[in-house]
Amino acid sequence: MTFERGWPALAAAVVAGAVAAFGHEPYGWGVVLLGGLIAGVWLLSKRATPRQAALTGWAFGLGYFMHALQWIVSPFMVDAARHGWMAPFALVLLAGGLALFWGAAFGLARWLARGPAIWPLILTLPAAELVRAFIFTGFPWAMPAQALVDLNAGQSLAWIGPHGLNMVVVATAVLFAPAAPWRRRGFFFYVREFAIAAVVIVALMPVSRPDIPLTDHTFRLIQPNAAQREKWDPEKIPVFFDRQLRLTAAPPQQGGPQPDLVLWSETAIPWVLDLAGTALTQIATAGGQATVALGVQRRDPESYFNSLAVLGPQGQVAQVYDKHHLVPFGEYVPFAEVMARIGVFGLAQRALGGYAAGPGPKLLDFGPLGKALPLICYEAVFAHDVNAAPERPDFLMQITNDAWFGKAAGPRQHLAQARMRAIEQGLPLARAANTGISAMIDPYGRILASLQLNTSGFVDAPLPAPLAPTLYSRVGDLPLTLVLLAGLAFAAIGARGRQRRLSD
Repeated sequence: MTFERGWPALAAAVVAGAVAAFGHEPYGWGVVLLGGLIAGVWLLSKRATPRQAALTGWAFGLGYFMHALQWIVSPFMVDAARHGWMAPFALVLLAGGLALFWGAAFGLARWLARGPAIWPLILTLPAAELVRAFIFTGFPWAMPAQALVDLNAGQSLAWIGPHGLNMVVVATAVLFAPAAPWRRRGFFFYVREFAIAAVVIVALMPVSRPDIPLTDHTFRLIQPNAAQREKWDPEKIPVFFDRQLRLTAAPPQQGGPQPDLVLWSETAIPWVLDLAGTALTQIATAGGQATVALGVQRRDPESYFNSLAVLGPQGQVAQVYDKHHLVPFGEYVPFAEVMARIGVFGLAQRALGGYAAGPGPKLLDFGPLGKALPLICYEAVFAHDVNAAPERPDFLMQITNDAWFGKAAGPRQHLAQARMRAIEQGLPLARAANTGISAMIDPYGRILASLQLNTSGFVDAPLPAPLAPTLYSRVGDLPLTLVLLAGLAFAAIGARGRQRRLSD
């Protein structure tokens, strides 16, 4: 059994994929991500057939997603007696399912260019990641671009977006792969290699951007640190509620200005909105002159919603936003009645069918502070949803309950995606997370102030000024989609022509 055909090659692909995942938090080693991708490209060059290439790509993706998404077991361990048995299946099935996209990309790349040629992967893998962001409601978590948010390369999100950056990363891996068939040793070869290496080194350096002007508005971000298994415990509910009230009413940090806006996290209180009148009054009173916005469950006669409410001075509900991009098998279960018969329910769902989806992106008007685009938890993962705002906001505002995501990789990866959205839009982002990481993020994706993970407290931070609208915020993913479609079409025409000549 040769290396090109045997299990050793698949095992090597799994290892290479797992190594590439070190590019993501909690490690954040972008250069290792690139090295793992280069290894995957080299393995592709050794595949003789599309089937072999697809198996290699799937194995590479399996190792990559198993490592990057290992935090996915955490939600199932909140109620281990009920859901713990699902945890290993969830990780393996999710990683294996996502790896199918990469397997298809590797297999198609080999079909488009037989022999050792690997250049079509520059088209097929970004195309697979683009499809992954949309199909079956989408799950673009752990895409290669996510690993570059701390680096200069991540700033290109403002121009080309996450999928364009994916394409650049894959193209760089192809250029450095040792099996590239067009390589010729000579003076110009070494000049070109030196130039490419210099550009990559600069791209992989930490972000270097000018300071952002700050507005006169101060936000207070509340982080109660309510462990998910305790959050709805009747004995703990008053503890966490009183903690948030105290943090809201506390004097400013280091003699700073009073906050203009206080932001509580997702589902910050246990009562549904229409039954929370007294609690809302207490919250508004604790906020003083500041406006308070908080995550809360809301119901109407037919449905429950995961919502964000903005309170008026007396605790009245002034504005409401309902989350529209829900988590499958978390906040709702497809075919809920059928699934209920076999004992499968959403981990965070309220009613049998789970939460209902809101109508879509919506701006909230905070008067002198400007207009905000609210994002509830999972919604910050989707660049195209943020781009779908009815108009450009003045800032982004995310509330989340990352207690579901464990105590290490998950919350940090979620924060990285929030930072991506700030860069893509050229907008500041205020983030309040139940267990962390709460942060004020500037339009370059830099964290200006934050609270450590798994701690309680608050942070007062001035709101940065927005930048001018970015290219990506204006054009979205359409130009790249057209480029990918055109490139794949021309490559397919070339592949068909090559097959026809071989058959003659």
